Amino acid sequence: MNGTERDSLSRLVGNTPLLWVPDVLTGSERGFWAKLEGANPGGIKDRPALFMVAKARQRGLLRPGKPIIESTSGTLGLGLALAGLVYGHPVTLVTDPGMEPLMGNLLRAYGARVEVVPEPHPEGGWQEARRARVEELMADAPGAWCPDQYNNPDNVEAYKGLAVELAGQLDHIDVLVCSVGTGGHSAGISRVLRAVFPDLQLVGVDTVGSTIFGQAAEPRLMRGLGSSIYPRNVDYAAFDEVHWVAAHEAVWTCRRLAAARYATGGWSVGAVALVSSWLARTHPRGTRIVTVFPDGPHRYWHTVFDDAYCHEHHLLDRPPTPNPELITDPTRDQATRWTRCRTVVDPLTVQHRRIEVSAARGEGTR
Repeated sequence: MNGTERDSLSRLVGNTPLLWVPDVLTGSERGFWAKLEGANPGGIKDRPALFMVAKARQRGLLRPGKPIIESTSGTLGLGLALAGLVYGHPVTLVTDPGMEPLMGNLLRAYGARVEVVPEPHPEGGWQEARRARVEELMADAPGAWCPDQYNNPDNVEAYKGLAVELAGQLDHIDVLVCSVGTGGHSAGISRVLRAVFPDLQLVGVDTVGSTIFGQAAEPRLMRGLGSSIYPRNVDYAAFDEVHWVAAHEAVWTCRRLAAARYATGGWSVGAVALVSSWLARTHPRGTRIVTVFPDGPHRYWHTVFDDAYCHEHHLLDRPPTPNPELITDPTRDQATRWTRCRTVVDPLTVQHRRIEVSAARGEGTR
């Protein structure tokens, strides 16, 4: 692909619209602004995929024509498939059986090779199993490059453009609400916006059963947010509070959004919309709340918007409660439904401190 063709394709990414969304839960006149990243060809992760590949090429880490190999639950895979076409690299994506059939078919249609790991890792779950397979594939492919989205600082830097767009679209922002998976867009956007709006509050939204903010790992239906590992791109110090949302609460909100505002999406969209609506109701009138809808609804026809799937997993007709449950210690109190906490901890730091305390007391040495 020549330079003109490359620029034409990459220009499809960015400059996404904002939508005003009234309170989803109660229908009150208060609401929030949503940045519709589903307007990108593949969703929000088109941005970091193109950016990480471009940076790797500039640094000589990815040579012309060499393969890109990465683990994905879907959206980054679409972005890497796009980047592979733009820059001329074969792309291999490692996923697991939880990926929606539509997503797998799309990735193959865009030219990516898709590998599915057969079983979860005994400790790190599906994510660790995928990462282990990536390492095996890398060892067998000289010159291959892995973006390592969970730990790559370019995954954070890639969202500068999105933050600049938001600052140009709104004259002030008081609260930013972000779903958290790799930690890239919450860290990247908030870092830039706080230079413009120093009093900005950052609210993270995770899924029940995710380990990112110190909870115990549990089986998870929701994809695109949450993790069973500890991504190092998560900027724990940047968050003012965190919420956990259960799958049935996200489904209810996604469907309510579709019926009320037409613009909707998948698990992450439902989770951040629920939290943003609550913040709009409970903050002083005039507080400007902004969230990011990472994708649209299209990959979720066989999950979030499929009645048979939702009945099978007991996700229908279970609206969220008007308010989240409040906990004080995310490492000790387990969230089972929509829950919030104003204590934000890095679980690896907490574990390290506990080990030090135990060693000082002479515990674990017998």
